[in-house]
Amino acid sequence: MTPVTLKAGEFTVDADLIAAAFALDQQAVQAKMRAGEITSRCATGIGEDEGRFQLTFHYQARALRLIVDGNGAVLSKAMEIDG
Repeated sequence: MTPVTLKAGEFTVDADLIAAAFALDQQAVQAKMRAGEITSRCATGIGEDEGRFQLTFHYQARALRLIVDGNGAVLSKAMEIDG
């Protein structure tokens, strides 16, 4: 199974991928998402990026940015400092 899946227009991201990025365990990721401490956004690529999606997860002052294709394959992954 890939860490990112797209079904009926909605993405599902494996909590282990997010946990590893933010040095948390899977249960903490789920709890922090429910509490609104980890937030997410999805942007759809246009023009030369059509068919790609940017999934961004924010936690504290950091952001995990994933670029994925329509099959959920992770094309790139980056950690950034929000600011």
